[in-house]
Amino acid sequence: MSSEIPKLVVFDLDGTLLDSVPDLAIAADQAVRQLGYPGVSECQVRDYVGNGADILIGRALSQSLEINPDLSPALLKEARTYFDEFYAATGHRLSQLYAGVKDTLVKLHQEGFTLAVVTNKPSHFVPEILQQHQIADYFSDVIGGDDFEKRKPDPMALNWLLDKYGLKPKQMMMVGDSKNDILAARNAGCHSFGLTYGYNHGEPIADSGPDYVADNISELLDIVLVSA
Repeated sequence: MSSEIPKLVVFDLDGTLLDSVPDLAIAADQAVRQLGYPGVSECQVRDYVGNGADILIGRALSQSLEINPDLSPALLKEARTYFDEFYAATGHRLSQLYAGVKDTLVKLHQEGFTLAVVTNKPSHFVPEILQQHQIADYFSDVIGGDDFEKRKPDPMALNWLLDKYGLKPKQMMMVGDSKNDILAARNAGCHSFGLTYGYNHGEPIADSGPDYVADNISELLDIVLVSA
């Protein structure tokens, strides 16, 4: 850690705080089947998530990380509509916080850190999920995938947070599980903390070059509390 003291800690949601794939997989599978396409498994969806719902549904229709360019915009739009309906219907009942998440948020909040969520997940799902898992009150800002013109790995949301709180980039830490999180942090000039357990298209998070790599989110406390 540099001499700058971290004051703002920004978290990704899916794959970082929450294992949401079981519910996402149900919705994606139902959506593509509704349109007559082959279904997708939970294992496939673990590789497809991380870039927002539009990309997820495109990959599910394509049965690949590479979206089939022959898929029409109208089909993709219809599939996304079905996905949103089916995802809402899951009630997020199968999603669970990862080990150490609640205790880590509690400790950071108690120590006076400003906490935020920046996720590529559709915005309208996020507040409900945070409330459902009883962690909403820890976050001063919650930014979803359609709240800004550009989403991660673009640093737009992170830069907005820096401006809002009048902070230098090195006073912010981005915590995530995918290369999109690490690239967003790099593009914003802030520190990055990569978690090994999430969704990163089957690639080790260390390959993306985060400043720190950890197997459990609680290891974040050893870094930011010592620095503070």
